[in-house]
Amino acid sequence: MDTLLERFLRYVTFHTRSDATNPACPSSEGQLIFARALQDEMQQMGLTRVTLDEHGYLTGCLPGNQPDAPAIGLIAHMDTADYEAEQVVPQLIEHYQGGDICLGKGDEVLAIRDYRFLKNYLGQDLITTDGTTLLGADDKAGIAEILSAIAHLQAHPEIPRGDVWVGFTPDEEIGRGADRFPLDRFPARWAYTVDGGELGELEYENFNAASANLRFVGNNVHPGTAKGSMINSQTLAARFHAAMPAEQTPECTDGYEGFFHLAQMSGTVEESTLHYIIRDFDDEHFAARKAEMQSRVAAMQAEYPKARIELTLTDSYRNMRSQIEPHMHIVELARAAMEAADVEPKIKPIRGGTDGARLSFMGLPCPNLFTGGHNFHGKHEFIPLQSMEKAVATLVELVRLTSAWRA
Repeated sequence: MDTLLERFLRYVTFHTRSDATNPACPSSEGQLIFARALQDEMQQMGLTRVTLDEHGYLTGCLPGNQPDAPAIGLIAHMDTADYEAEQVVPQLIEHYQGGDICLGKGDEVLAIRDYRFLKNYLGQDLITTDGTTLLGADDKAGIAEILSAIAHLQAHPEIPRGDVWVGFTPDEEIGRGADRFPLDRFPARWAYTVDGGELGELEYENFNAASANLRFVGNNVHPGTAKGSMINSQTLAARFHAAMPAEQTPECTDGYEGFFHLAQMSGTVEESTLHYIIRDFDDEHFAARKAEMQSRVAAMQAEYPKARIELTLTDSYRNMRSQIEPHMHIVELARAAMEAADVEPKIKPIRGGTDGARLSFMGLPCPNLFTGGHNFHGKHEFIPLQSMEKAVATLVELVRLTSAWRA
C-alpha cells in the first residue's frame, strides 16, 4: 500500500493544467489520463461504485459499517492552475533547518525574508518545486490525503463510519469544476472539499466572483500619417487600467476586503483586451463593483466616441455562507475533528472559491478543509508532509465523529 508521500509524489508528475480557452470538459487530456490512473487505484483499493464519466468526473464509495450514519462526501480537484505544470520535479527537504531553500539547480530560492512563516516548519519535511513549475499541491495534496484517509479507514474497520463518497473533479481552476458534477451518483448528505491552504484552515465563506472582459477597438493607421485618425486601442486600455482604484487590488487587500484584479491583457494598435476578475464577500458591495465597472466603461466610451469599447460581465460563483449556515453542524463536526487530531482550527473566509461554493448552491452543502500547502499557483509552492499527515488524521476523525451524528 502506498504511503501518503508516495501517493503525492506520484500524482504531481501528471500534467493536468486546465485550459480556459478550450470549451471541452475536461479542458485538457492530461486530466483524463490522471483520472484513469486514480480510477484504477480506487478499484484496486476495493472502493465500490467507482465511476469515471466522459467528462472526467470520478466518484466512488467506501461503504459504511454503521447503517444509520449519514453518508458524507470528500471532494478534491485534479487540475492545476494556469502556470507551468509540465514535468514537475518535486524536492523533499527533510528536517528543514531554517534559512533559504534552494530550488533545483538554478538561482530560484524560497527566501525566508519573503516567506517568514517558513520558521513555523523547522524540523519538518517540506516538499517544494524545483523552481521551474508549480508543485500541484492545489489540489493533488487533497486527493492524496483523501485516498490515504480511505486506506486508513479500510485498515481499521473498528472505526465507526457511514458511507464515505469520494469525488474528484476536473477544471476547478477555470471555474467549471461543478458544471457537470454527478449529484445523481453522489448520495452524500453533505460534503467537504479538501482544497484549502495552511494547517487548520476551515472555511465556509468565499468571495462572490465575476469576470469582466473588456475589448477596445481602435483604428490603425501608418504612424507617419496618423495624426487625427489613429486610435491606439492599447493606449485606451492602459488609460482605463491606470484609472482603476489602485488600493482595491489583491496585493493591497486582505480579510473581507474585495478587489478588482487585472488577470490578463493583450493588444495591438487596432484591438486590445483586458480581463479582470471581480471579488467581494458582501452581496451589495459585489453588485456595486460590477456597476462601477459598467460606469467606467460608459464614461470612457463617451470620452472616445470614435473608439468602440465593449464589456462582458459574467458571474462565476457566489458566497456559500448562506447555504452553509442552515447546516452549521457540518462546520462544527469539522472543527471537532481538527481538535481531535490535535489541529487548531482557523476559521476564515476563502479569498477565492472552490467547487464547494457552487455545489452548496446545487443542494450539497460543502465547506472547505485545509491541505497544508502554501504559495499555490506558482514556483514557490510547497507543502509540509506533517501538515498533510494532519489532514489525513482530520479526515479520519471527521468520518468517525460524523458516524455518531443524528438529526
